Formats: sequence, C-alpha cells, structure tokens
Amino acid sequence: MQRYFIEANQIDVATQSLTLTGDDVHHIKNVMRLEVEGIILCCDGVGTDYRVMIEQISGKEIRCRILESFSSTGEPERVEVTIAFSLPKGDKVDWVLQKGTELGASAFLPFTSARTVVKLDEKKAGKRRDRWQRIVKEAAEQSRRGRIPTVHSLMNWRQCLAQFSSYDQILFAYERGGKALYQLLTGRKARSILVIVGPEGGFTEDEATEVVSEGAELLHLGPRILRAETAPLAAIACIHYTYGELGGEPL
Repeated sequence: MQRYFIEANQIDVATQSLTLTGDDVHHIKNVMRLEVEGIILCCDGVGTDYRVMIEQISGKEIRCRILESFSSTGEPERVEVTIAFSLPKGDKVDWVLQKGTELGASAFLPFTSARTVVKLDEKKAGKRRDRWQRIVKEAAEQSRRGRIPTVHSLMNWRQCLAQFSSYDQILFAYERGGKALYQLLTGRKARSILVIVGPEGGFTEDEATEVVSEGAELLHLGPRILRAETAPLAAIACIHYTYGELGGEPL
C-alpha cells in the first residue's frame, strides 16, 4: 500500500479527514492511478499513521476520509545515527541519501573538506538541498519510516566540527588507523552517533588530528578501501546491527 507523509495542518480532526496537495497529488493521480475509494497510508512524521480512503480528487488536491489511525513503525528505537559526508562526485550523494534513509539514518550532514572536489556556491547548495530532501522523503515513504530524516545545509569543515557537542559519540572513518566498530561501541550505549566519512581522496592527516582533538574516535572499516558512497552505508548498517535495529537482539 502506497504511503505519503503529511503535515499536521493537512489533518482535520473534527471531520476525520485529511487533504493531500503538491507532488503527492501528481503521484496518486498519474503514477499510482488511484481513483475515488482507493486506500492509501499517510504518516504525520511524529509517530502516527493513518489508513485513509480517497473521497474526492481535484486538480490540485485530494481529500481523504480517515478510516483508522495507529502508531508508526520503522524508526530506530535504541540509537539515532547521523551521517556526515564530504560531497562526493556525480550522483553518489543520491545513493547515500536513499540507502542511508532505508537503513535508518536520522539525519544527513553534507560538508566540504580539504580534498572535496565538488564546489557549490550558496545558491546551488540551496537548490541541491531541496532536491536531496525530496530524495529522502521518497525513500522514507518507500521504506515505511516513521519520519523523514533531516538533510542539513551544506557546511564547511569548521562548521561540521562545531556540531560535535550535539552527539554522544563521534566516529571518524579513517583508512589509515583506528579501531574496529565493535570496539568503539562496546559498553558505550550512546543514544546519538555522528559518523563522518570523507571524499574520494580521503581525509588529510591534519583533519584526522583535528577531529580527535575535538573528541572524535577513529573508526577503521576493515582492510578493503570502500568508496565514498559505500563507507557511510557500511558504517550505519553495522551500528544498527550492533544495536539490534536490523533484527535480533543487541550484541
């Protein structure tokens, strides 16, 4: 059953109805080709899902009647992981956002570092962020997430470091040293983790030294060199497995 995210102001509690607008109207009408009496799921992004029936379809909106509401599922319960990544080339960002959302990332923090090849001015960065947020929204709908992960505005290296105080644990993926993930997670029980991954050329030694001085721990993801778009996905999958968020019990 197709699922769509909605805002609180789209719900009319008094009439037990809700209204869909924007891109969702196009998707329902022209992609899903649903008609009146069609059934869809809607999620308010803060913990509640609604099973609704389409009652009226117009050019710019679709009105639905709420049939039932229930608690959302699909959100990690034991840990929130934010993926901070230095902008890779091409469409690799799309892959990180889509698959990271499917794997349960709570947020994404794009930044530029010394070896970042991609350069975006403020205007281009703003447009790119809008596109990235749409990718995350669609991935969250497809994967039955309970909320849409946040895509932060593009930051420089110093701004990225300034975010460290918001997290219980900072893991810095570094191919030239560091500890295995299970060593860094054992006994910590961090509720919020920031994973930092570099660009195609990796991080400089100065950057590695700097993050350690700011409280980060060096993370080694094994003997194989992972691509810039693979490393963050490997890290979040391993973290969620360790916390029991990919099935089974926490290790």
